[in-house]
Amino acid sequence: MPVSTTAATATGLCAFIDESPSPFHVCRTLAAELDANGFTRLDESASWPADGPSKHYVVRGASLIAWASADAAGVTPFRVVGAHTDSPNLRVKQHPDLTSAGWQLVGLEPYGGAWLNSWLDRELGLSGRLSVRDGNTVREKLVRIDEPILRVPQLAIHLSDDRKGVTLDPQRHVNAVWGVGGEPRSFLAFVAEHAEVDPAALLGWELMTHDLAPSRIVGRDQDLVSAPRLDNQGTCYAGLHAFLAASAEPGAAIPVFATFDHEEVGSQSDRGAQSDLLPTVLERIVLSRGGDRSEYFAALAGSVCASGDMAHATHPNYAERHEPAHRIQVNGGPVLKVNQNLRYATDAVGAGAFALACAQAGVPLQRYVHRADLPCGSTIGPMTAAGTGMTTVDVGAAQLAMHSAREMMGAADVAAYAAALAAFLTPAVTG
Repeated sequence: MPVSTTAATATGLCAFIDESPSPFHVCRTLAAELDANGFTRLDESASWPADGPSKHYVVRGASLIAWASADAAGVTPFRVVGAHTDSPNLRVKQHPDLTSAGWQLVGLEPYGGAWLNSWLDRELGLSGRLSVRDGNTVREKLVRIDEPILRVPQLAIHLSDDRKGVTLDPQRHVNAVWGVGGEPRSFLAFVAEHAEVDPAALLGWELMTHDLAPSRIVGRDQDLVSAPRLDNQGTCYAGLHAFLAASAEPGAAIPVFATFDHEEVGSQSDRGAQSDLLPTVLERIVLSRGGDRSEYFAALAGSVCASGDMAHATHPNYAERHEPAHRIQVNGGPVLKVNQNLRYATDAVGAGAFALACAQAGVPLQRYVHRADLPCGSTIGPMTAAGTGMTTVDVGAAQLAMHSAREMMGAADVAAYAAALAAFLTPAVTG
């Protein structure tokens, strides 16, 4: 069923995540829903149509931007919901075939701030994309292996120095077992065969592991979501619902849904939030509507972006690690994130825009501040604000176990988060 015909639900989020093991698969899932709702994919290398009302999207690698406009003229500001498609994990090295003590291993390395111990002793599949030679051209092919082919084994407690565990070395301790004995096999050839590709035609790859345990609704009252990659597929799913529910009205702000790869490693890439992707797309939207560069800058001046990323719920076993005056609860509503040192982009104006959206959506708002004596993470918010000049506010939904192979959030927060983002995208309509 197309996303736009149903409310955002925890069950829907679980299905979305299970369908999207890699950032490339996230974009494919998003694109399929956009196609089903009447959107047309545009090619960045081609001219864009200069037409009236439009529903379009573009994909660059594992990043996607979609927009809808109801008219064809005028200096119209944007309302943007931003998210990221990537999550911390273990990724395949360029020469993955290893052997040690009679075991056949696959060389892996951490991507982003993966909480390494959470990846141990899990049945892991593989996903990503391949570059394949096709005559004198190169084509892209997505690959997904949902079989328990890899496992990173823990050290037995009896072999540790003090039976308190070991400090994991990302160079030595996260290689995965995938066989024992016999003749060594080429891991890349194995992947190529599963993708129905000639191994000799394989030219490049971006391959990553994923936990094969399905996403679940859990808890005594079935009020929690246990899943991988909630950071930040929780926002990708809620943002998509919000965008499809947003109304593109003549004269109103143009709703935009922007998802970026590489947030977990700094966003400095051809398709990350520090790239030219969002400014270029926004300018081309203005140009396709008959505007010029001056009108583009005028549109930006009136635009607002909600940078959506997951937020830290107060951990019941480590409550002292949180700011005591800013307790955050799961199923307590969307979270406004503020940092005085601009690790989050929120200022008073952006905070007001999102607080009003929550009020219009009828959902409670929580306000998060990181402990002043602990380093604070960051988001795509500050770089989006700096790169476009748009007022930007950092928001999210509360979760536990961020950057673990398995994370947890409140089931009720899925719908509340989507409702708040939808109200943010259509302030003139919801007001």
